[in-house]
Amino acid sequence: MLFGAGAIGGSLSGIVGGASLVTFPALLAAGLPPVTAAASNVCSMMFANIAAALSDRAMLPKADRSLAGLIAASIGGALIGASLLVITPQRVFEVLVPLLIGFATVLFALSPPISAWLRARAERGGRQAPRVGAGSIPMMLPVSVYGGYFGAGVGVLALAVMSIGTGGEYRAANVVKNIVMALNTVAVAAAAVLAWQGAVDWPPTLVMMLGASFGGMMGGSLGRYIPQEVMRVGIIGFGALLTGIFVWRYWL
Repeated sequence: MLFGAGAIGGSLSGIVGGASLVTFPALLAAGLPPVTAAASNVCSMMFANIAAALSDRAMLPKADRSLAGLIAASIGGALIGASLLVITPQRVFEVLVPLLIGFATVLFALSPPISAWLRARAERGGRQAPRVGAGSIPMMLPVSVYGGYFGAGVGVLALAVMSIGTGGEYRAANVVKNIVMALNTVAVAAAAVLAWQGAVDWPPTLVMMLGASFGGMMGGSLGRYIPQEVMRVGIIGFGALLTGIFVWRYWL
């Protein structure tokens, strides 16, 4: 189950985002407490975004100071988010779970107008959209804090931010998003904090990590062909269902 959930989540991450709406509930179903499941979920996606980015190498961005600044903001935010997660009491986090998943689902529903608004704001007054990273760093920091803390829906937020620097070009924005999320959601930042604090249950995490890495490679390739709106509608419906389930489980 965990390998399959990881593969589906990794594919979703490579295509449009929203992996945690599948992987986090799977870890809960495997018996992990909510905070442990959240920490393990963050680490399980360690290589999925890297695999997704490398599967569409033609759209890889130029390695310059602008991209480096974006990555630095992402890592800093993820460190803050992961540090907040490990000090959150279990019961408090249980209360937050329906809110976090509901928030992620709303992000999916609103991501097209969010992206359009961000691009319009960047280009207001006749200015051209900035290079990747140049105008996105201030917005990437709070996005990364959320990514390090929980992560569900963070790919949608990051994709909206990345669209500023790519003029709305989906493939270019998605590849940059995958690179930044690989460093944000775990590889260097959040995973290091969570692992150091002993918040991760490694056996189920490693199983899901293998599935997510495989799914990331598939998703990065399929993202060039699968209609994005088809995936988005399915994820929104699934997220709404999960929100209702966790409201019943933790609030009622």
